[in-house]
Amino acid sequence: MSAPLYNNDILRLAVSIPHHQRLADPDASAERRSATCGSRVTVDVRLDPEGRVTDLGLEVRACALGQASASLMAAHAIGQDVETLAQARDNLAAYLTGANDSLDFWPGLQVLAPARDYPARHASIRLSFEAIAQAAADAAAVSHA
Repeated sequence: MSAPLYNNDILRLAVSIPHHQRLADPDASAERRSATCGSRVTVDVRLDPEGRVTDLGLEVRACALGQASASLMAAHAIGQDVETLAQARDNLAAYLTGANDSLDFWPGLQVLAPARDYPARHASIRLSFEAIAQAAADAAAVSHA
């Protein structure tokens, strides 16, 4: 492990993931896996009638970077709506590929900036954001059906 990539902040986040327990009765769930490294994140959500996350549950089986990303996502997901979560997913992917240079769209993501230079780690970092965006969209679709 190189010092710039796996620093104390990332390791601290990796061991302190909020909402790290599956929900018993979610409105929707989504799982994402990385074929590159085998990391897996499952997200359960409950939404309010306006489509904002009111409760969140996670199961994270990922490397330290994937765990840190899940920790940051979960720390700020409650109260976010479907559109904001989809934008965060897309903005993170764009940042990692170099299409944009800003991490200001989600609190705390600056700690993951060194990982941009390690494309093999990108899939794991994106997992939790992809899973929550999908779970929230699925929950919203069911509630509007």
